[in-house]
Formats: sequence, structure tokens, C-alpha cells
Amino acid sequence: MSKLKINIILFGIGNIGSTLINQIIESQTFFSENKSIDLRFPIITNSTLAFFEKEGAENAWEANFVHLAIPFKVEDIIAFAKENAFENLIAVDATASDELVDHYIPLIQNGFNIVAVNKKANTLPIDFYKELRENLKKHDKEFLYETSVDTGFPVLQTIRDLYNSGEKITKIRGVFSDSLSYVFNRFSSEDTCFSTILKDAEKLQLITSDYEGDLSGSDAAEKLLILIREIGKDFELSDIKTTPLLDHNQYEVNAKSKRVLNKEILDRAFKIAKITQSDNHVLRHIGEYNVLENKLEVKLVSESTKTAIGQLKGSDTIFEIYTQSYGNIPIVIQSAAAGKQAIARGVITDILKVAEKMKNKEAIWA
Repeated sequence: MSKLKINIILFGIGNIGSTLINQIIESQTFFSENKSIDLRFPIITNSTLAFFEKEGAENAWEANFVHLAIPFKVEDIIAFAKENAFENLIAVDATASDELVDHYIPLIQNGFNIVAVNKKANTLPIDFYKELRENLKKHDKEFLYETSVDTGFPVLQTIRDLYNSGEKITKIRGVFSDSLSYVFNRFSSEDTCFSTILKDAEKLQLITSDYEGDLSGSDAAEKLLILIREIGKDFELSDIKTTPLLDHNQYEVNAKSKRVLNKEILDRAFKIAKITQSDNHVLRHIGEYNVLENKLEVKLVSESTKTAIGQLKGSDTIFEIYTQSYGNIPIVIQSAAAGKQAIARGVITDILKVAEKMKNKEAIWA
């Protein structure tokens, strides 16, 4: 059987992007023999430079990138693909870029499918969300983004399948942030100050040094929005009631005029929240959409240790999907922390799904 050439244009060669390239290069024989596909990287980029190699980047790609990459615009990438008559194009967005998302529609219009780790496209205003999907339909292209909410476990696919089967989803709930899972799992089980655990999370690179971005709840809110838009709800990010874990009273200005956390106030507030819980309860940071009440919230809750959410360990994330058919028993999807290896494998899973659809189309036209 002839092998189908898949041209992957990779945006972002940080932890996830570089791991993705290496995993695919290492597994080329497997994909060739078991999937009859040839996955190649004719273009790889960081935020400012691109390396163009029409036959596809190989083992020495890092050295080649350093020596041969040049400044680029997305329009240059589209032009290069056209000049070389590339078919079966997949643009992989392994960035967190706001700017790249603006190019999704032009990419689709010029023959690219999209696989994204980036959450941005699915959290922008609903008009853009719908315009993107209209272009996908018009140009018969795919857009997959399972790793934007988890490591690649089929959370979105499960919700999509339930919704498309006519199942009524009544609630979506869970701990969506691995960093806040780590923080509250430790805080609930140890006699340790909240600020000390934050410091440990920073050392593990789970949380950024200013803490504010992570403790704002924005990551959980974005993931919740992505989930609920999968079931046809036209909500905006602003519709989610997000209760931040910090307020202005927990900051002070130091001698260098920088805002820093007042650890004493912070630790006192969370200690009170911890000791005033009912017995056998733990603190958890969750996102929740109650369909029947039409309520969308990101908040800190006190959860029974008998529940799946209450039993979380480490930096695991968990998604609970409640449906009319299953009643009060949720479908539970739980996964470990989102390491670069697992996320890159999740991206490959999405790439292979797009490749399979390409093969099916080719078989129809053959």
C-alpha cells in the first residue's frame, strides 16, 4: 500500500513542540508500517524564526534550526506550501500565542487542517468561534484540540459523542488545573502553610512566580468554556462567575515598589477555610457548569473525601460529566499531571485522527 505523505507545519518548538518532533521521528517506522503514513515536518518555527526544509526535518533538526532558520510571517509559510504543492497539510499550534490564532482562518482557507494545544481559539468571543467552524465546514478541514484541556485523554471526544448521540448533559464539573490540584491536595492533607506549598509549586514549575495568574482561576475558566461550547452553548468567558483565590488585601508593596504577597494574611485566610470545614472534607478548586440551573462557576469548594474529586492525589486532574441517562453517577475521566511527553502523544493522537480522515477522502476519490 502506498504511504500517504502528511505535511506537518509546527508552530512552537518549546517543550511540547520539540518533544513532538522527536517522538514522531523516533516512531516513523511504526507509522509507516502500521498506519501507511509518512509524517514529515517541512516547516518548524519558534515565535520569530522558521526553518524550511521541503523534504522534512530529520534527526539534526535542532542544529539545522539554529543555523538555517530565518525570520518569517505566516504568509511566508502559506506561500512556501503553495510553491511546493504540499498536500495533506496540518498546522500544529504548540504555542500559547494570541497572534497565531488570528491566522487560523487564513490557514484553513489555504488548505491547512489545525491541531492545537493552544486554548485561545476556543475561548475568544463566540462570533470568532462560529466563523472558524463555518470556514472549517466550507473548506472541508479539521480542527482538533484535545490537549487544550487535558493531556490528550478523550475528554472532549467523550462530551462530543454524548452530545451528538442526543444525550442530555446535565452537569460538567471537575478540577481542571494540575497546578491548583497539587496545591490543594497537599494543603488538605498536610499541616503546612499555604504559602509554603505555593513556593514548592513554583520550584516544580507548576506555578509562575507571581502566583496571581494561576490563582486567578483563569485557566480553569477557559477550560470550562471550551467544554461547554462543545455542547452547543454560546457562552462567553465573561459569563463564568470566577472567584479568584487572591484579592488586593493579600498583596503589599515592598521597598522596590513591587507588589508581593502578604503571606501572613494569605496563610490565615486559607487556614480558616481549612479548619472550618465539616469532618472528612477537603478543599478543591473546581470549574462547574450546572445545565439545569444555567450556572457557570470557578470556585473553591469543600468536598467530601468519599467523592472522586475529594480523593485526588498529586497534581491529577479530573472531569465529571453528568447525564440524564446516568443520573447522579458521573462519567469520570481522571489523568495525571500534564507532562510534555504525555501532551505530545496527545497531539500525535489528534494528528493521526486527521490523517485517517485524509486517507478516507483519498480512498473515495481514488
